[in-house]
Amino acid sequence: MSEIQYVIKRNGTLVPFVPDRITNVIYRAAVAVGGRDKSTAEELAQKVIQYLQEHTPEGHIPNVEEIQDVVEKILIENGHSKVAKAYILYRDERARLREQREAISIRPSTNIPWAKIWQVLDWAVTHNLNTVEVLNQRIANGELADIISESEMFYEMDIKNASEMIIERQKDLRVVLISGPSSSGKTTTTIKIGQRLSHKKINLVTLNVDNYFYDLELHPRDEFGDYDFETPQALNLEMVNDHLKRLIAGQEVLTPFYDFKNGHRTDNHTPIKIKNNEIILIDSLHGLYPAMTEGIPDEQKFRLYLEPLLQMKDPKGNYIRWTDIRLMRRILRDAAYRAYDPEKTLTHWHYVRASEMRTIIPNNVTANYIINSAMPYELSIYRPKLIDYFGQWAQKYKDDPLHQDAYERSARAYELLQSIAAVNDDSMIPPDSVIREFIGGSTLKY
Repeated sequence: MSEIQYVIKRNGTLVPFVPDRITNVIYRAAVAVGGRDKSTAEELAQKVIQYLQEHTPEGHIPNVEEIQDVVEKILIENGHSKVAKAYILYRDERARLREQREAISIRPSTNIPWAKIWQVLDWAVTHNLNTVEVLNQRIANGELADIISESEMFYEMDIKNASEMIIERQKDLRVVLISGPSSSGKTTTTIKIGQRLSHKKINLVTLNVDNYFYDLELHPRDEFGDYDFETPQALNLEMVNDHLKRLIAGQEVLTPFYDFKNGHRTDNHTPIKIKNNEIILIDSLHGLYPAMTEGIPDEQKFRLYLEPLLQMKDPKGNYIRWTDIRLMRRILRDAAYRAYDPEKTLTHWHYVRASEMRTIIPNNVTANYIINSAMPYELSIYRPKLIDYFGQWAQKYKDDPLHQDAYERSARAYELLQSIAAVNDDSMIPPDSVIREFIGGSTLKY
């Protein structure tokens, strides 16, 4: 019997074999089909390990694909066909994503809202904000106040357009869904739209889906002890749907309450009932995920999607990645409002990115309207706050194969921030700006 000590990753890197990873992937597949039995996942993982030890030739180091093949085999042979199917679909999806990355130069991504992108790009070119070079030059010319004003006005126009679309459909609408990936500015956007609707005597009543999380002990956890809250399967979607349908029917509903301190959900906790001039609001990462509101007719829903769709090229001629902007935002917000270690935000980001690529970003095509929350000046504000962090992390994780994602993101962000003109004084940023959601100092109540 050969003891498995190492695994070869797809990029050829040799990393230690961690048995907990097998338990985790099996449990994730089970969660995807409604299962929550961790002990069974652990038993199946042991069978996978035993099979690997018995069938791996002496001296052979298995690769990731070989181990995944064994996981499929064990799941099927032990009667877990639904879980096996979910796992197979997950593997196929990851393979497609890898193919898309390789073929991106020949085939444009279907996840990108191209019509909105052209609008944002046209605005950036018109305002001389489409490259880091011209941004830096305008700041050097003393035009920071103008840049801030122009950027905020562009965002506010999107808020106005979305609000007017909701007002036009108010007779039929029962649910407004505001969605977007992490740190896209959903909270500020929601407040601003709510303010505009209130002038028309339309009130948004929040159904906080965070209260529908399963108990912490039922969540998957990786070998670093990190829980994955980013997947929609972390929520009781069946309960969300049931409560939505009953609220729309005019019934009073007792919604649950989730205590994040102890990781426990209490059901039948808070009474909610919707009045005639009220519309249910769901402000959630997964608001556009089909299963979230599958029981509600489309004509009763308004879907809003937002993301910082910055159209600016770095000094190498590459467009700045939206995910890097959102990572910077989340690091600042987590540190300021949640007392969360910035480094943990970085190392957790692979969960965030994987989930949003599966269940958030692909659904932007279903949105009734898309809001761009990017502010071309925000990177100058972030530079003095974050550049040292990213420089340290790039060095720390450079030769760590288990944190390759953290290294790549921190190295890329460090290089980008080095090219950006720093702005140390943020006093010119409006007190109700979406950027205040991340750096603090907002007059809005979050």
